[in-house]
Formats: sequence, C-alpha cells, structure tokens
Amino acid sequence: MGTRRSNAEHAYVVAYDIADPKRWRQVFKTMKGYGQWVQLSVFQCRLDGGRRIAMASILESLIDRETDHVLMLDLGPAEDVDLAVESLGKAFETLERQAMII
Repeated sequence: MGTRRSNAEHAYVVAYDIADPKRWRQVFKTMKGYGQWVQLSVFQCRLDGGRRIAMASILESLIDRETDHVLMLDLGPAEDVDLAVESLGKAFETLERQAMII
C-alpha cells in the first residue's frame, strides 16, 4: 500500500491472521487504539494518512513476517464511503466520525 500523507480520513477494514497468541493479543490491543472491533481479527477504522502510517509501522514491528499476515483494505475517503454491509447474526454498526482528545 502506498504512503498517503493526506489529512483526509479514509475508511479502512483491517484484518489479520497472527500465528502466535501473544503477538495476536499485542496486535489486538494496538488495533483497539485505531478503530472499532468488528469481529475476532477484524477492525474498521477511519484514519488520516499520518495515523495510517503510524498504525502500519507499529503493526510491522509486532508481527512475524514469515508467519503473520495483516490486510489493510482502503475503502476510500471516509466522507464518501457508504458501506453496504450484509450482517448475519449480531447487528453491524458503522464507525462514525468522533472527536479525538489527545
């Protein structure tokens, strides 16, 4: 994925397959700081370019490149994304824009 330095937020789906339970927990805890947990190893995120780069850098430092896999699916500008999600079972909730206090 190319490096985007824009301040415009994009919507992402991040999914991961981590072989080691300890690394999986580290990735899960990291992802909780960047998006909303959707399913076991899937998060939805709204990120500007800087936060996407920061997230990818942290994830890169946590995973084993030989056995683990992280997918970051860029759905496009968050303001333009109209998610069409079919959810079976528990209801799916989209991630709304929220103010972040740092």
